[in-house]
Amino acid sequence: MKKVIALVLCVALLFPLTGCNNNSAEVETSQAKVATWKTAQTITPFFYQDFLPADHQVEISPFTNPGDMKTALLAGSLDMCGTTLVTAITALSKGEPVVVVSGLSNKCSALVVSNGANIESEADLRGKKIAYVPGTMHHLLLLEVLNRNGLDPQKDVELIRIDFFDMCQALAQGTVDAFYSGEPYPSIAVAEGYGKILAYPEDDGFGIINSAMMTTRDMVENNPELIQELVTAHVQATEFINSDRQAWFDKSAEFGTDPDVLDVSLNNIDMFWEMDEQYLDGVQVLAQRMYDQGLVSEIPDVREMFDLSFIQQAKKDLGL
Repeated sequence: MKKVIALVLCVALLFPLTGCNNNSAEVETSQAKVATWKTAQTITPFFYQDFLPADHQVEISPFTNPGDMKTALLAGSLDMCGTTLVTAITALSKGEPVVVVSGLSNKCSALVVSNGANIESEADLRGKKIAYVPGTMHHLLLLEVLNRNGLDPQKDVELIRIDFFDMCQALAQGTVDAFYSGEPYPSIAVAEGYGKILAYPEDDGFGIINSAMMTTRDMVENNPELIQELVTAHVQATEFINSDRQAWFDKSAEFGTDPDVLDVSLNNIDMFWEMDEQYLDGVQVLAQRMYDQGLVSEIPDVREMFDLSFIQQAKKDLGL
C-alpha cells in the first residue's frame, strides 16, 4: 500500500510541473502593441513583423489622431506609437512622461488652395477661409505662413476647424478657400483638379520636421528590451521601405488611396529613423516657434523627451 501511495504522489507532482513548463513557454512569447496612422508617411510599423523573431508578435492598431494615440499610450494600452513632434512637445510641456525613441517621417505637408479662389501668393490669403486642425504641425505651419505675410490669424483670415479627412470635400465644395494638411490630401486635391499647391514647408531648421515614434518613461525604465526590439525593427523596416519603393507603394495602396495620388504624394515624404544633435536642435526651434505662436505656455527642453540610446544600439547591432 505504501508503494502505491508513493507512486500516486509522484504522478501528482510530475503533472503540475509539466503544466508549468508549458505555461512558461507561452509567457516567453513576446506580444507588443504599437499604434500608427494608416497613411503612406506613417506606414513603417506595418512592416515590423517582417523583422521580428517568429515567436515575437506585434499588434498594429490604426488611429486617425495623434492625440488619441498619446492618450492610449499614457493609459498603458500601447507600448509605442506614432506622434507628431508638435503633439510630443505639447505633452512634454504639460509634464507628461513621453519619450521619443526614433524618427518616422519628415516633410509630408502642403498648403493647398482652390483653383477658383484667385490665390496666387501667400499674401492673397487675406480675407480667405482656411481649414485647419488646431494644435497640429500643420496649424503651426499655417500660422508661420500668415505671420511672414503680416496676416493676423484672428482678423485677416477666417480659420475653420475641419478634420483632415474632410478638407478635400470642403475645398471642392467651396466651403473653404484653402487648407494646410498632410499627405495624401494635398495630392488628392491636385489630382482631382480642384486644388493646387501654394507652398510646401520651408527647410528652415524645423519646417520639414513631422513625426516620430514615442513610448513612455515607464516602458524605457521597466521594459527596455521590448522597446529595443521594436526600435530595431523600425530601423530595419525604414531601411527596407527606402530601398524598395514598390513595396512601400503597394502597402500604402492597401489603405485605399488612389495609386495616381500615391505616386505624387510619395515625392513629398521623407521616411527616416535616425535622430542626431542637429535634429534635436531643429525640434528645439520648433518648440520655440510653438511658444511664439501660442501653442504652448512655456518652452520645454526637448532633450528631456528624447532617448537616442535605442537607435544607437540598433545601429550597432545592424552594423549601420
